[in-house]
Amino acid sequence: MGLVTFLKALFILQLLISFVFVVSGLLINLIQLCTCVLWPFNKQLYRRINCRLSYSLWSQLVMLLEWWSGTECTLYSNQTTVDKFGKEHVIIILNHNYEIDFLCGWTICERYGVLGSSKVLAKHELLKVPLIGWTWYFLEIVFCKRKWEEDRDTVFRGLERLKDYPEFMWFLLYCEGTRFTEKKHQISMQVAESKGLPKLKYHLLPRTKGFTTTLHCLKGTVTAVYDVTLNFKDKKIPTLLGIINGTKYRADLSVRRFPVEDIPDDEKECAAWLHKLYQEKDALQEHYENEGRFPGPTITPPRRPWTLLNFLFWATLLLSPLINFAWEVFISGSPLLIIGFVLFILVASVAVRRLIGVTEVKKTGSSYGNPEAKKQN
Repeated sequence: MGLVTFLKALFILQLLISFVFVVSGLLINLIQLCTCVLWPFNKQLYRRINCRLSYSLWSQLVMLLEWWSGTECTLYSNQTTVDKFGKEHVIIILNHNYEIDFLCGWTICERYGVLGSSKVLAKHELLKVPLIGWTWYFLEIVFCKRKWEEDRDTVFRGLERLKDYPEFMWFLLYCEGTRFTEKKHQISMQVAESKGLPKLKYHLLPRTKGFTTTLHCLKGTVTAVYDVTLNFKDKKIPTLLGIINGTKYRADLSVRRFPVEDIPDDEKECAAWLHKLYQEKDALQEHYENEGRFPGPTITPPRRPWTLLNFLFWATLLLSPLINFAWEVFISGSPLLIIGFVLFILVASVAVRRLIGVTEVKKTGSSYGNPEAKKQN
């Protein structure tokens, strides 16, 4: 084990990185709360400020992927498509197979300057999660309970509000609705069979309502749909804990661009278009399974220094007083202070682990096979 690998595996270093993320996130949330006074007077200024505040938080996670673990992200796309990255409002369709698929997506967002303004159609439970849900709330993320009867008005209002967003945004949709597992896949394919739809091997049946609604509401704002299919070299199954432990992965992303005008307006035809897209995504995954790569040319966008510099800023700001405080506690010789500080460390460790747990595949639920789920497509 090399020195760098050994240092990355040290729990204390991982805890300090987590401490910086959590405390800076809470400070950013507090600043975001204060910016709410701007909304009635200058909505666009509020949005621009919050884009940069959210960048300051999310880029710390991107830093873990790019600089701490050294994970590589390679795009399989043509130069014409890549030249449009960060220069238009788009909807992103991404397969939902891995714990860090969102992080790979954020890495590409960061490299093309849209990390702070990236959006997602998120499950309502995340609104209660500190840092993640709170930051998304100030970013006007659209939260839904995945029950269309309850979500209809909320989703329409949230999407309509984004039509005049001042920063180029990438709106991420996980059309499968939940992460892929073998059990969910079996249930999903039973639903496909009952509806007379082609079966998929590597994906769950897409839920069309969220996509057709988002496209309808943002038409005139978004100019294209980017279909992104993600896989990892050597059939690795990456985890967020692996990233924190410094494990290096190699991510491959196939990106295809579809102009909005080429997608049908009619809801049923649009849903059929999405089902066809997922059949193509399945074919792409089959190609990757057989060849170890996606078809087409490769482009590797260089990582930028801003994620590392941003983390170093927060680390310098927050760790200096923490280390001084810890030193004062231990030289004081007070058993009460020392026990209190150790308890604080333990509580912080548990809190960070619970945040990581939000991303774990085994913790994610699925409503496939639930009668209410059938109403969504």
